[in-house]
Amino acid sequence: MIEAPALTIGIADYADPRDAADVIALLDAYARDPMGGGTPIGDDVKERLAGDLAANPQAFSLLARLDHEAVGLANCFMGYSTFAAGPLVNIHDLAVLPGHRGTGIGKALLAAVEAEALKRGACKITLEVLSGNPARHLYAACGFGDYQLDPATGHALFWQKRLT
Repeated sequence: MIEAPALTIGIADYADPRDAADVIALLDAYARDPMGGGTPIGDDVKERLAGDLAANPQAFSLLARLDHEAVGLANCFMGYSTFAAGPLVNIHDLAVLPGHRGTGIGKALLAAVEAEALKRGACKITLEVLSGNPARHLYAACGFGDYQLDPATGHALFWQKRLT
């Protein structure tokens, strides 16, 4: 009998050395990918990240493990919707290791984020995605789409101004 690998998804404990190392390794793998900018995260970021996330009460990360190997990550932050007067969850990073893409891990991570968001009383989940990112098809299939209030005024654009 052949057994399929077991996928588990759980909230990362930033104080746990294994979870912290997995969050950092998966984020670094994502950063090295063209969709993450193609550049590894710096050593200074690697040193601070787990502690900074642990110190932020609005942060939570979900780790996807396949037979105990970390293969996917969702870094999320609680926010607030003024129009709904309620909490929201923003998926800041969603990453699946290249060798595991297309196997349902991303979909499972999104479902886990949604379950956690509902548990926390969130009114919506937000995320940003590059227009050329193939994952946008997964996001659309899971119910995500352009943000707009009125089609006549267009859809939202995500802009940035770098300060450092």
